[in-house]
Amino acid sequence: MSLISELILKKRDGRELNGQDISRLIAGITSGQVTDAQIAAFSMAVWFRDMSATELRAITEAMRDSGTVLRWDNLDGPVVDKHSTGGVGDLVSLVLAPLVAACGAFVPMISGRGLGHTGGTLDKLESIPGFNTAPSEAEFQRLVRTNGLSIIGQTDQLAPADRRIYAVRDVTATVASMPLIVSSILSKKLAEGLDALVMDIKVGSGAFMETVEDARRLATRLCRTANDAGLACHAFLTDMSQPMSFSAGNALEMREACAYLTGQLRHPRLHAVVMAIASEMLTLSGLSDSNTAATAILQQALDDGSAAEKFARMVADQDGPVDLLQRTNDYLSVATYSRPLLMQQSGWINSMHMTRIGLAVVRLGGGRFRAEDSIDHSVGLSELRSTGDFLEKGEEILMIHARNESDWSQAEAQCGSAIEITEQQPALEAKEIVLERIESRMENNNE
Repeated sequence: MSLISELILKKRDGRELNGQDISRLIAGITSGQVTDAQIAAFSMAVWFRDMSATELRAITEAMRDSGTVLRWDNLDGPVVDKHSTGGVGDLVSLVLAPLVAACGAFVPMISGRGLGHTGGTLDKLESIPGFNTAPSEAEFQRLVRTNGLSIIGQTDQLAPADRRIYAVRDVTATVASMPLIVSSILSKKLAEGLDALVMDIKVGSGAFMETVEDARRLATRLCRTANDAGLACHAFLTDMSQPMSFSAGNALEMREACAYLTGQLRHPRLHAVVMAIASEMLTLSGLSDSNTAATAILQQALDDGSAAEKFARMVADQDGPVDLLQRTNDYLSVATYSRPLLMQQSGWINSMHMTRIGLAVVRLGGGRFRAEDSIDHSVGLSELRSTGDFLEKGEEILMIHARNESDWSQAEAQCGSAIEITEQQPALEAKEIVLERIESRMENNNE
């Protein structure tokens, strides 16, 4: 029996792998000596047997060290980032990165593309004509040092073992394995060379974690593992059972991000998440003494235009138009067939199934079910309402932006089935979008 087979057997039988075991496994995955079948067997063994805190730290650090780990010597501020587990209309990164950079932090944000019902930051940025999401590593570091931020896609050099493991997990029903989620997320963030990280764990009908209990477990394990690996990390649980912005769709969300930064339009739920995460990033990295003081600093950066200026410079320096904020509608594509979804009777919005709404955007062409699927940046939804809103018959629930009437009709049916309307005012509890803040360490390995 080969050494790798012995390691798989050891994990299958519930025995703990040591650091040397895990280092050999990850080295073999990176070099190609470990086969896809062996990665699949290991992933399934982890699914059933879980991993201890010691194993989780070891695999995360080994995956980090499978490629380049960025260094940021001689900066005059901390290096910080955030990560979201994904939601519908989640455009937080687009506005948060320039906002935090305007307050003295450096933000080397490595983001992903959308898959399934959730959107991806890279897809939204690529709705900007010419925007380069794949500069060289040297250029990425130059952009961060010069402007304080850059948002790009994962490179071949950063955590290559994770990319190979995830590809196998994606086709072997092990994507939802908690320890493999933690090691996948953190290996890439640790490779960025960060001083501090804040996690945004979505909860609800539009999130991968539908219960607070599951989201809390994930957030706690992320914070524990990051701290064990030497990275200061806190997390928030945020509600994804109703829209957090007015838009869902790439160019539409980019328009809203521009409007947010210039002060034309700020969805209250979006603003609450942005300010919570951004203030935590400033305090955790030492740029502010308290979240209250950090909030004031952040608001000033929005009010005086410095956050918008940071965003504009990032776009221009990554080959986008220099005047995107001034001529947003001239640059971002517009769908050819846009019509509203109207109320058939007066009533209250009782609930919204956000995954179904997100999938409606995907089926319009605004997302992908497979990594190789192409995207139409112009399509999506806008003017999204929230639960608890009362609307008269004939009033607009949302606007559907489609390529043609057939696509529009399909999206109308999908969105209509995702939104529950009641004649009586629902007894909805007031729900803050920021549900919990997590920073505690786990008391045992399986919590």
